[in-house]
Amino acid sequence: MTAPTSPETPSLVADRPVAASASPSRSASPDVEILGVTKRFGDVTAVDHMDLSIARGEFYSLLGPSGCGKTTTLRMIAGFEQPTEGEILLDGTPIAGVPAFKRNVNTVFQHYALFPHMDVARNVGYGLRQKKVGKDEEKRRVGEALALVRLSGYEGRRTWEMSGGQQQRVALARALVNHPTVLLLDEPLGALDLKLRKEMQLELKALQREVGITFVYVTHDQEEALTMSDVIVVMKDGRIQQQGGPEELYERPLNRFVADFIGTSNFIPAALLEFEPATRRATVRSEDGLVMRGQVTDPTSAPAVGDAVTVAIRPERLEVRPVGAPEEDAGLAWTRLPGRISQGTYLGDNTEYRIATERVGELIVRRQNTRGTQNSLGAGPGDAVVTRWREDANLILTS
Repeated sequence: MTAPTSPETPSLVADRPVAASASPSRSASPDVEILGVTKRFGDVTAVDHMDLSIARGEFYSLLGPSGCGKTTTLRMIAGFEQPTEGEILLDGTPIAGVPAFKRNVNTVFQHYALFPHMDVARNVGYGLRQKKVGKDEEKRRVGEALALVRLSGYEGRRTWEMSGGQQQRVALARALVNHPTVLLLDEPLGALDLKLRKEMQLELKALQREVGITFVYVTHDQEEALTMSDVIVVMKDGRIQQQGGPEELYERPLNRFVADFIGTSNFIPAALLEFEPATRRATVRSEDGLVMRGQVTDPTSAPAVGDAVTVAIRPERLEVRPVGAPEEDAGLAWTRLPGRISQGTYLGDNTEYRIATERVGELIVRRQNTRGTQNSLGAGPGDAVVTRWREDANLILTS
């Protein structure tokens, strides 16, 4: 389900409207700026010299494993933690020392922190009552917020009578009703089952485009980040590893960590034989003597001959076929490796094969199930196969 898109849908960004159909403006001043921020807890550095500019009206995701600093970053924006060093600006204004309740941000947590003794309307209007908003104004704004999250008519319902997805939307309405500059979301879908979580991912993205508010979303789920985000910030050990759009991070990861964390990759250790700075093309040789060409993904690196590099290949860029099967495009430049299927796992729309090769070890190959059955390959565990791929599948990682 998606958020309503009719002209009558209320806007919760009264003084900063963004059209639902318009792309976020990258020329507008950032809603959040993080300048040289470090956060330490005793001897532990949770965030290490972070610089980040979060543009107005965009959906940003902070993505990384547990302990990478993403939630600490969110809590510093919210005001629940203070930076040890550096500065955070909200809508161009420094917020050092400003308490959380005075910052024009709202946070939605994984456990929604709804009040069980209050009905939906009073839960949503709680922040307005704290600000001494009049009853008529509260009723109007609560109605607008519930309409946005498709809960009109639920005002008198008790939250404990509602499903997990409905409770999540109540928490969203409660956050949006205050007209925040930025909405912070700390793994808000983590408590939902898989099917509902996927539905809510699409709903959240549609809602964000509808209201035009900047969303900063914390998750460790790469698929979730790829589905919803305009910009993904990949973090490790308190540092930003790479930031960019979903396609950029998946197709051009800057290092092995990003290539491994965003999606699945095959990694082949190699040494650099030749590098062309103008085109960023490189020729490398694996430890077993397999020569490959590919693109160096990090535009700032200048590898030298002999440097250790890693070739990353996405599983869907590999093809597998039985030995002796006719090959289409046989005249083109393919890298071919013989091997044997060690495992085949049917995943519905594709089958994942693990191919044991003598030269580069195990390769993971994903093959689309165009005929709806795993056996469309005509081979299974133990059978000899040939794995092949084109040069443009090779991503050369220098770190």
